[in-house]
Amino acid sequence: MKPDVMVFDIGRVLIGWDPEGFFDCQIGRTARERLFAEVDLHGMNLRIDEGHGFATPVAELAARHPEWAAEIRLWHDRWSDMVPGAIPRSVALMRALKRRGVPVLALTNFGRETLVIAQARFAFLNEFDRMFVSAELGLLKPDPAIYAALETGSGYAPERLFFTDDRPENCAAAAARGWHTHLFEEPEGLEAALLAHGLLTEESLP
Repeated sequence: MKPDVMVFDIGRVLIGWDPEGFFDCQIGRTARERLFAEVDLHGMNLRIDEGHGFATPVAELAARHPEWAAEIRLWHDRWSDMVPGAIPRSVALMRALKRRGVPVLALTNFGRETLVIAQARFAFLNEFDRMFVSAELGLLKPDPAIYAALETGSGYAPERLFFTDDRPENCAAAAARGWHTHLFEEPEGLEAALLAHGLLTEESLP
């Protein structure tokens, strides 16, 4: 069965996400490499995405690493600056799918507060037919339960779903449930996959 429902990841698919680049600009690459080696910033971000709030995980980690406290607090105070911008071609493909009448969902590891910031900045993040957000569900990709939550919540059978994500383990977890998947590397590859699966046609391309 060909898929007829689109499921997008958000970070590094529709919008950029580059905390390393941000910290390189703030403290230099050498110091940034030390910071990320000594402090589990990505683990902290997963706690945010899992629904433990935004300020609290940052404050707790800063308290455990006073030597890096000022830098850690930037994750909260300058979060938007870690998002370089939209990925325009991906956004154009999303909107082309919607114009064609394809249901467009989001399945994303995202915090509640950070998603509000992102939606205020990027209008297209308010255009999904439905969003399944890790912080709201208390689940993170690639936990199979988050994929099951989308299936149950949307009512769509796995074989109808076409999912794109930038992380191989997230795509693998979806594929194990019978979803069609595409590992996102650049918009051109996604475009080719959408054409191959019949979700878009040459005539409907933006």
